[in-house]
Amino acid sequence: MIILLMSAFIMLVYKNAHALPTIAVVTPSQNSEIPVATPTPPPPQMEPEMSQAPEALPLPEFSPYHTEATAPSNFVEYTQVMVNGVLLGEGEKYVPSDIIDFNHGSSYTNMDGIVTFRGNNFRDSAAYGFAEMSQFKLETLWSANTGTLMYNETVWTGHGWTGQPLMMRWSAEEKANMNMYAWAKETDIVEVIYAAMDGYIYFLDLETGKKTRDALYLGYTFKGSGALDPRGYPILYIGAGYDSAHGTSRAFIINLLDCSIMYEFGNNDPFALRALYYFDASALVDAETDTLIYPGESGVLYIIKLNTEYNAREGTLTVEPSDIVKWRYNGVRTAFSQYWLGMESSPTIWRGYVFMADNGGNLMCLDLNTLELVWVQDTLDDTNVTPVLSIENGHPYLYMSTSFHLGWRSHTVADVPVWKIDAENGEIVWETVYECRSAEGVSGGVQSTMAVGENELEGYVYVTVARTPSANAGVLACLDRETGETVWEHKTTMYTWSSPVLVYNRDGSGYVVYCTYGSYMYLLDGKTGEVLDSINLQGGVEASPAVYEDIVVVGTRRCKIWGVKLT
Repeated sequence: MIILLMSAFIMLVYKNAHALPTIAVVTPSQNSEIPVATPTPPPPQMEPEMSQAPEALPLPEFSPYHTEATAPSNFVEYTQVMVNGVLLGEGEKYVPSDIIDFNHGSSYTNMDGIVTFRGNNFRDSAAYGFAEMSQFKLETLWSANTGTLMYNETVWTGHGWTGQPLMMRWSAEEKANMNMYAWAKETDIVEVIYAAMDGYIYFLDLETGKKTRDALYLGYTFKGSGALDPRGYPILYIGAGYDSAHGTSRAFIINLLDCSIMYEFGNNDPFALRALYYFDASALVDAETDTLIYPGESGVLYIIKLNTEYNAREGTLTVEPSDIVKWRYNGVRTAFSQYWLGMESSPTIWRGYVFMADNGGNLMCLDLNTLELVWVQDTLDDTNVTPVLSIENGHPYLYMSTSFHLGWRSHTVADVPVWKIDAENGEIVWETVYECRSAEGVSGGVQSTMAVGENELEGYVYVTVARTPSANAGVLACLDRETGETVWEHKTTMYTWSSPVLVYNRDGSGYVVYCTYGSYMYLLDGKTGEVLDSINLQGGVEASPAVYEDIVVVGTRRCKIWGVKLT
């Protein structure tokens, strides 16, 4: 009875913390650089046995370990593993059917598009190709309408956190077997696949915003970004972010040939220690072993052998999941305080190790081939940031931050550190601290995922911090990668949850595109922070944009998807 009462209380707190009301119209100053607002074709895809994997880069040795400060026992009370419905006993070792060994992020996919949140297993890019800007202006190309979904007195509108679109240029062979409109099959297009909080998944042409096929209605709120299969198979992995009239939230595997559901999992899972079956994370797939890796907000990590069979010529696609492995944990603070189990942010993977931040103040390094924790770092608070992995001089580092959940650490202000963390042992290399405010249900601190520069932006890290230095204000900071010192800051009078995206011209020059809840999209010089242009999207932005060459796509809470050209 006590457990049931605690679960009900947790779900009530979660609803209040994450559900936002329908957004009111905002009217920022059109002439203000810092707007004021009142918040309210690739080669044809062959059959699986003939498909080509991305070119593999040499893999350095990686043998992570914990220090005294990052020992898992400091933060995690216990872990357990279930394989095909059987709970492994104490002392019984997990033995995988296949060894998982991820390569560099640049090797995750060779598809023409963006297949997961922040692009790959390093989570280091939401942009594809070069922008080739000359005027450095933002030009609105199109907009498309979305809607609302109401359940249990909560109204979900448009797109929210993390809400990044996916993009894919399908081959003519694949499109011939898809339920696309005739014009889309006959035209060389990039398809935008965008799940929304109104229960629909939208399919749009990148250049015009025209519908490429009927929207798919599943009836669940989708806050996360979903993921496409990195092998180019027409598969969408997507999780619901809230229960609905259709039932308890869950994860779906969608056949994008006909938009049918091939498999569902995660709903009402008795293995979960937290009865909250939400999936805001964006999954990863290990192409070599045909394995789906998907953490949930219930505190369960799902590792599923898919047994995918795809024939592009005949237009047949099936998955027959087997070797269904589940890993769970219980945090030390979770057991004795209000800190929560579960992962909302997306997993980052290097070699055979997954890095996951949770709602209970833990950044965990887990060995995917033994399912034993290697190290755990204290992230202080409800953490929604996806770790970004960067290999620097042959050594892996993670860039991370956390939020300020009102009442956990403070009822007034709290320090929110931005960290560079040694991925080998979890130790903090440097931290840069911001004093943040918060509000009930709309947390301050860092909710976005950082961007690590390359080309002319090599050596810089970009992060948005919400509700600093005042209650509604925000900052985009450019930090020195080696020291954490501030290089420049762009301050706005409205905070940002949206993740910044770095875009490059072919000459290597780099620029920052980012959006605020004050309705504005900005284009900044990545080296100096100079504002090159800004436009009003006429609705608060929580979602994170993605960029395909010179077109940015992002959704707003005011039920619009925007296509914006970088000129």
